[in-house]
Amino acid sequence: MRIGIIDYGVGNLRSVEKAFSAADCDAVVSSDEKVLRQVDSLVLPGVGAFGACMNALKERGFDLLVRERVSEGVPLLGVCVGMQMLFEGSEEFGWNAGLGFLKGTIKRFPDDLRVPHVGWNSVKIENKHPLFEGIENESFFYFVHSFYCDAGDKNNVVGLTDYGFEFASIVAKENVCGVQFHPEKSQTVGLKLLRKFSNLSENRQAKDFV
Repeated sequence: MRIGIIDYGVGNLRSVEKAFSAADCDAVVSSDEKVLRQVDSLVLPGVGAFGACMNALKERGFDLLVRERVSEGVPLLGVCVGMQMLFEGSEEFGWNAGLGFLKGTIKRFPDDLRVPHVGWNSVKIENKHPLFEGIENESFFYFVHSFYCDAGDKNNVVGLTDYGFEFASIVAKENVCGVQFHPEKSQTVGLKLLRKFSNLSENRQAKDFV
């Protein structure tokens, strides 16, 4: 099963590719539409501002490609801002529309909290999903973000993290998944999660996901 990491000109994607390799997964970074249409699953990374990421994705037509492949049942994993892009939109620098796979809005952490939220924090399992199967509850992952996901449907929240209040740190709906943290920076447990995502490709029918 081959994983395609979407290169749309945002961020250093080689660390994600190397993490998949360390997890014994076949992954490739690509900006080639033909390659991204042939892989078994997709990873949507994201670094920086939400609006800039969405604009870069649209400029390359990859927003349409992602929608098409998701509709085919291909597993999609959004990472950091990539997870945020799965939602309806973000309040960062004014309203910016997202891909809309999941209900909810991206909001800035309150001013009374230190922003950005940087470092190791735990994830509490809220709903079971194959992405987190076999990973110990309240495992620690590495976070770097100033905005959080206010999920509109609690059934889509797989994991919660507490930073002054609880926010969605792992989300999933059928074959669409997202993590707010950086698996590639989360050592052994991060690699385990990437392997779990790779395993989702073995069953590409969205209806078979929890």
